[in-house]
Amino acid sequence: MAVAPFRASHATHVVSNQPPPLEGLNLFEQNRPLVEALAREGAGWGHDEAVAVGEVAGGDAIRWGFEANENPPRLVTHDRFGHRVDQAAFHPAWHALMRTAVEHELHALPWRTDRPGAHAARIARTLTLSQVEAGHGCPITMTFAAVPALRAQPELLAAWEERLTSTRYDERDIPAEEKTGALCGMGMTEKQGGSDVRANTTVARPVEGGGPLDYELVGHKWFTSAPMCDLFLVLAQVEDAGVTCFALPRWRPDGERNAFALQRFKDKLGNRSNASSEIEFRGAYAQRVGEPGRGVPTIIEMVNHTRLDCVVGSAAGMRWAVSLATHHAAYRSAFGRLLIEQPLMANVLADLCVESEAATLSAMRLARAYDEASDPTRAGGAGSDAQAFKRIATAVLKYWVCKRNPPHVAEALEVLGGNGYVEESGLPRLYREAPLNSVWEGSGNVMCLDVLRALLREPEAAPALFAELEESAGADPRLDAHVSRLRGELANTVDIEPRARRVVEAMALALQGSLIVRYAPRAVADAFCASRLAGDGGLQFGTLPPGIDFAAIVERHRPLL
Repeated sequence: MAVAPFRASHATHVVSNQPPPLEGLNLFEQNRPLVEALAREGAGWGHDEAVAVGEVAGGDAIRWGFEANENPPRLVTHDRFGHRVDQAAFHPAWHALMRTAVEHELHALPWRTDRPGAHAARIARTLTLSQVEAGHGCPITMTFAAVPALRAQPELLAAWEERLTSTRYDERDIPAEEKTGALCGMGMTEKQGGSDVRANTTVARPVEGGGPLDYELVGHKWFTSAPMCDLFLVLAQVEDAGVTCFALPRWRPDGERNAFALQRFKDKLGNRSNASSEIEFRGAYAQRVGEPGRGVPTIIEMVNHTRLDCVVGSAAGMRWAVSLATHHAAYRSAFGRLLIEQPLMANVLADLCVESEAATLSAMRLARAYDEASDPTRAGGAGSDAQAFKRIATAVLKYWVCKRNPPHVAEALEVLGGNGYVEESGLPRLYREAPLNSVWEGSGNVMCLDVLRALLREPEAAPALFAELEESAGADPRLDAHVSRLRGELANTVDIEPRARRVVEAMALALQGSLIVRYAPRAVADAFCASRLAGDGGLQFGTLPPGIDFAAIVERHRPLL
């Protein structure tokens, strides 16, 4: 039977009404709120380096992100001869992401320079690269946060700081002394305790004949992230003292592998490019960090810095969600008009943009707080105490910004309709990633209780927050009214624990509103104050009131190819 020849009139697949790929653009330069904040928060000197990171993030890193997640790490417990090796095998794309982050100092910038604004400069770079792949940020963040924790034991800081702050990424599994750079992980939680780390059962005993810092650890950690690292900060019980912090190296000082075993990798909802493991210590060598029994206060220095990065990571996810949604709507037509021109869609997009800008401003102001706390001569803001503001704002924003990320990404995904539900769009991965930062380093309830603890035990915390809010007094009556209501909420301590989420939410909105009215365009500030502070908005995104300049807000945030 003869087959009819193909004719052009038989073509059934003509691609039309689709946006061009969102790639080949600079993700820093396209992020106007971030560009403005970098200069405003004292780190204008870091602009060129942020541009360099943005170029990679909007180019090769998009592909690396897909490849690293499509090829997650494998647990390798033994070599071919039967020797225990306990390694994580990663795809080359993972190493490319890690190398980029390390070479651009995302893991160490504030510890490598005395220039004012180093935290803000680092956060701008981190927020930029984390948009397109979040998993590699875990070991980068923990390495960054390990340095302030190690300061509790100067001998260990001296031994590890140069390697942990090196800009040379060294993936080899060899003793740290032989490497050009090192990474640090963390193991706090155990299956019987979770956030209640004082319930940990891992035991530390002094090494017989060893130095005063030398211990051996026996126990099991339920969640140890980035198990390929060269060093781990962990908690263990010391007899007659309690929970104590330890630095546990991957290799012993005698050049032998340390006595720990990777039991399995976690099969996680998201963050799949990164390895997270259960680990057993079988007489593992470790060195004490800080005083015996002071493990929680010691490691909290690490935790506070990782909580900062939780805020940044969530802000990054929102920014990329906004970029994908507004880009799609600018090219996709339905019912005779571009989506971006349709009033209801414009409302949705503008609302998403407002939330993203509030998160970005929050992250960058928090970064300045870390800069000011490390250099008290720079502290400002109506005489506010930088350390106290950092303490309260970290907990407040860790709760709120991280909580806002999942519904934000879900709405952005819906802008693309069925296309957004397809892996190739990148939004399913972004959606799976979204809940993580709220869970990691203190879930929502833990953070709210931490805020209450600061308010009740640290008398300078609330005044530091209100001093910041005074910076915007009189700028918008809706904000002023909200701050007044907040004072009343905090003055009433009766049954405050069950109200904790309401209280912390009100604090977060006050802080974000204060930043928005000072630093964002009028259209953004009007939308935020009307919907978030004055109650003229609904329970979903896309419920901004009439009269808001949707087009101006969306144009500010839409990436341009």
